[in-house]
Amino acid sequence: MPAKIELFDPPMCCPGGLCGPAIDPALLDLNEAIIKLKKEKGITVERYLLSQQGKKFMQNPEVLALLQQNGTEILPVTAVNGHIVKTKNFPTYEELKQWASEPAPITQGAGA
Repeated sequence: MPAKIELFDPPMCCPGGLCGPAIDPALLDLNEAIIKLKKEKGITVERYLLSQQGKKFMQNPEVLALLQQNGTEILPVTAVNGHIVKTKNFPTYEELKQWASEPAPITQGAGA
């Protein structure tokens, strides 16, 4: 069974953050990584925006606790199989590929 990868994004002007006059290169890299993984492995990465899918943030106890303790500065948060594996930075293609290949729950690696 493939890993479930979820990204809890920081507040952005649009879904994916690929809009506006100054697009963050990290968001372009992330978007390309997700597309590449989908083609290579059929993996889907779910992304949630706090302003549009706030309920998803509340449904994950670890994400909710991080937000309550740190505010939105902790975002983005990446969860694999419901467990936090990275905070404050978007995952790289290599990280996503590794997590997608390891369906077992991963130990919390916040800030990695």
